[in-house]
Amino acid sequence: MASSVDERKEQKVEDIRAAAQSKACQVRQALYYIEGFLEGPMCGRCFPCSMGSFEAKRRLENIAGGRGGGADLAALVRIAGNMLEASMCRKGKDTARFILEWAATDGFRAHLEGRCPEKQCEALIEYRVVLEKCTNCGLCAEACRHRAILGEKRKPFLSGYPPFEIRQKRCVKCGDCLPVCPEGAIVVVDASAQPEKA
Repeated sequence: MASSVDERKEQKVEDIRAAAQSKACQVRQALYYIEGFLEGPMCGRCFPCSMGSFEAKRRLENIAGGRGGGADLAALVRIAGNMLEASMCRKGKDTARFILEWAATDGFRAHLEGRCPEKQCEALIEYRVVLEKCTNCGLCAEACRHRAILGEKRKPFLSGYPPFEIRQKRCVKCGDCLPVCPEGAIVVVDASAQPEKA
């Protein structure tokens, strides 16, 4: 009976890992996995695994949220090393291996520089209007449920309209504006990128 429970928990680790791999961003993969591990298969019987997993989650949240630095990555590697050596079960050791694999990727290094190469971490991206492409059709503003897009819809026989603009403090990065723009004038960029000059 106990062995069948262990088998289900072992399988769940693999299921969480597979689901995590569906995310393009490596930091998001690691965060998704560790959250799933904490919710399900982690038994909490050994200190290095239970405490390490909670601390790893905190460090991953910092990195995904744009607040992470070299100290967070170093702590993540140290935590995973301790888990790999001292965890009493395969689930904890596998989790440590997964963390070490993710932490060694270019995606993690990019996040420490303030960039998410896959443009999935909301704290590190912005939606912007490309001024030269905007035709003032107003479809983006109509699609935005959060009223984050400012501008005036073009009227026939009048000119002098500035292009639409996305207010970053109101933008929740839902992406509703992207598919409705017929000119492809809305782009997702690194938040640290300088706005293009008209």
